[in-house]
Amino acid sequence: MPARTKAQQREETTATLVAAARELFADKGYGQVSLAEIVDAAGVTKGALYHYFDGKDALFQAVLEQVHAEVAERIEQATEGLDSWQQLVVGCRTFLTASAEPHRQQIMLIDAPAVLGWGTWRRLDASTSMQQLIDVLNRLVDEGEIARQPVVPLAHLLSGAMNEAALWLAGSDHPRRDLKQTLTALTGLLESLRT
Repeated sequence: MPARTKAQQREETTATLVAAARELFADKGYGQVSLAEIVDAAGVTKGALYHYFDGKDALFQAVLEQVHAEVAERIEQATEGLDSWQQLVVGCRTFLTASAEPHRQQIMLIDAPAVLGWGTWRRLDASTSMQQLIDVLNRLVDEGEIARQPVVPLAHLLSGAMNEAALWLAGSDHPRRDLKQTLTALTGLLESLRT
């Protein structure tokens, strides 16, 4: 078997660290996880961690980037081949469902704003699911499905509502029932935009 290149080793070590950190952050929350736990779970040294990341915050950001990318990918898969209106409805419902999953809630909605700040969170969101939302809203305005209006503020309003709903669901005593009701309310909200 050929020897691994330095790039392959770096990629494998980085992926191992991100996977171990993600599991710990999702289970315990950022504040309850130490670097010692992460390197122990990853089976690497602290030196290896610091070789690839500046510290716990940088590792957390890599985890958050992965989570944002996964949510965007899930939306893309769920909406593939649908017309613009269905892309909006299914995309928003998929975003909310994915964001309401406990392992994502902890990282994406609970810890990320506190650890990295809303500016970093928004920058990551802007390049993934927020961009998808803006794109589909622009198409719907162009197609006359929704009234001509400023799309960026509308996207932020919808995103804020979905993020708040996902946070509310995080504390729910009846998550399945409440998710179902929230999805119904979300669909009604989106339908009210239709011309």
